[in-house]
Amino acid sequence: MHINIITLGCSKNTVDSEVLAAQFHRKGHKVFHNSPAERRFDVVVVNTCAFIQDAKTQSVDEILFQVERKKQGLVGQLFVTGCLAQRYADDLRESIPEIDGIFPFADLGEMLGDTHFDLLQQTDRIISTPKHYAYLKVSEGCDRHCSYCAIPLIRGKQVSKPVESIVREAEQLAAQGVKEIMLIAQDLTSYGTDLYQRRDLERLLRKLAQVNGIEWIRLHYAYPVNFPYEILDVMREYSTICKYLDIPLQHINEEILRDMNRGGNAAQIYKLIERIRDKVPGIALRSTLISGYPTETREQHKELLKFVEDVRFDRLGFFSYSQEEGTPAYPLGDPIKEREKNRRLEELIASQEKIALELNQQKVGSVLKVIIDSEDNRYYIGRTEFDSPDVDDSVLIKKKEKLKIGEFYPVRIEKADHFDLYGTKV
Repeated sequence: MHINIITLGCSKNTVDSEVLAAQFHRKGHKVFHNSPAERRFDVVVVNTCAFIQDAKTQSVDEILFQVERKKQGLVGQLFVTGCLAQRYADDLRESIPEIDGIFPFADLGEMLGDTHFDLLQQTDRIISTPKHYAYLKVSEGCDRHCSYCAIPLIRGKQVSKPVESIVREAEQLAAQGVKEIMLIAQDLTSYGTDLYQRRDLERLLRKLAQVNGIEWIRLHYAYPVNFPYEILDVMREYSTICKYLDIPLQHINEEILRDMNRGGNAAQIYKLIERIRDKVPGIALRSTLISGYPTETREQHKELLKFVEDVRFDRLGFFSYSQEEGTPAYPLGDPIKEREKNRRLEELIASQEKIALELNQQKVGSVLKVIIDSEDNRYYIGRTEFDSPDVDDSVLIKKKEKLKIGEFYPVRIEKADHFDLYGTKV
């Protein structure tokens, strides 16, 4: 059969889809990732997201689009999996009866015809990213209970993959030509606590840093409370571990942090950032912040704005609060008017854009190691070790000579704007 897997949402969903693709391929089917809608498929699998309302809307819209294609004879069977299927299976069955199969995570084996299938423990994948980089999931689920977050309700408690399994998967990816891996989890900080009764990210990193062929290892989604400072020594010891850390902080006001059930306080967050920068000079810090939490006052918003201006993150993403049913914050409602939420969000974005421009301009004149991701008519498009795919800045290199996708080159930075660097291969 010809099977098209459509992946929505985060990089963790991307990994799940790649594992499913390998299982379908093993059974003799021809598998496509996010193939254009023009052609006919025997099966379309929509791997959905349900993190926030916008994501749920996008998932439902995609399902309805595939229902229309099914009516036109362009889709044989329509299957739905992922977070929306996990949380709203009954609602989907009732409201969209044209779906041929709804498969929460525990039922994925039924879709594959393999009753022993375990999504997390699989190491075989057909990657959907460019062949030189891949995401590597080290655990599933989360034991934190942030008040606004539905992930523990959807994905369950934390389950860490064994170190040996992760290293084997990295070796398999390297054998396929992958040079950069991005470690992902709902909570990277707590890796190993369920499996080894201790935080074991340091040992994992040391093992991965010795995998032949992997030149960059990048860390995503490290929870700030009880941060494993020992990994900073590993970053300094191994050049293959990027000086890059994604550490979602969400807010700085102590009352908001308490209401969010985040743990910690403002002083601890400032100290954490200072210590990370002191231990790993030149590290690029990425974070995410939530604006418009139900109890957030204008003064607390100003405190968050000042935090952004004080810390000067290298990369920063923002979310406007989304009310999610079943979460502890749900009874608080969503009292801040949309116009006010947008105003606060725009203030934060404007502040960070100014900082990003200033930080990028400081790189002008330097020579940086760049990996080439793609090309267009005018430029080769690459990244430094300080940038993750899709979410961070790019380096645009004029096409003066032939460069290879997936290769590293030294690039002299000649110009900078808010989101991109412009340079020439040295």
